[in-house]
Amino acid sequence: MTTHRRFALGLAVIAVPLVLALLGPLFTGDPGPRATSFTLGGGHWLGTDFVGRDVWQQVLLGGRTVVVTALAATALAYLVAVPVALMSALTRLRWLEELLMRPLDVLLAVPSLLLILLVASVLSPGAAGLALLVALVNVPDAARIVRAAAGEAAARPAVEALRMQGETWWRIAVGYVGRSVLRTLAADAGIRLTGVLYLVSTAAFLGVGVAPDAADWAVMVDRNRTGLFVQPWAVVVPALLIVALTMGTNLLFDAALEKKAALEKRAAWGKRAALEQKGRRP
Repeated sequence: MTTHRRFALGLAVIAVPLVLALLGPLFTGDPGPRATSFTLGGGHWLGTDFVGRDVWQQVLLGGRTVVVTALAATALAYLVAVPVALMSALTRLRWLEELLMRPLDVLLAVPSLLLILLVASVLSPGAAGLALLVALVNVPDAARIVRAAAGEAAARPAVEALRMQGETWWRIAVGYVGRSVLRTLAADAGIRLTGVLYLVSTAAFLGVGVAPDAADWAVMVDRNRTGLFVQPWAVVVPALLIVALTMGTNLLFDAALEKKAALEKRAAWGKRAALEQKGRRP
């Protein structure tokens, strides 16, 4: 599959859940009276759920929390991980690097879902708290990946030359090292967003951060699974939307990275051809 086709496919796959998640609440209308649980027909396109609510209306309402929480958690994770990784890669103080990275290694050893459940059993977080918890468990892994990429860039002679020229730490860290790790960061972001979506959905499935009867795709899968063989749409539709969201995200990031790599390769070949042409001139 070509890059353009992969990008188009990813865009098509992710468009449906994104549109439903972001714009769905604007078109829900009046909830109306509740009907019998797990029924089909009766004016309900996708039937009713475990308490007799319209499944289509719950689908329109249930995606925004999943998408917004996942995006917020991913952004918060990198907001902490990237500065920590850059400071660790560029510092010449061994004790500072140990102080920054070793606590993250300890946190990395604890399973993510277990840590979320332990904290949630004490604090009972809402949607914002769930985003913070998911971001927290993703910081160590993101910081290690960015640290590895930034360490290689920080060891280049160009960084030493910038230091000798008296450039500021910000110029070196963001202007050179940060730009050097953008491709690694983008690749990791695509994979991490997928993992965060599954983690947020799993936490919501277990009742963390959302009410037991909340309009949420993951909660719908959990609460309606008892009627799967009676009224499957209440489970199948939200589950497929979550899967489409994660698959589309991966396809888009893969296509974007592949296109960038092709452009860089083309630019390198063009530069090489120009140098060879210049060398042939008398």
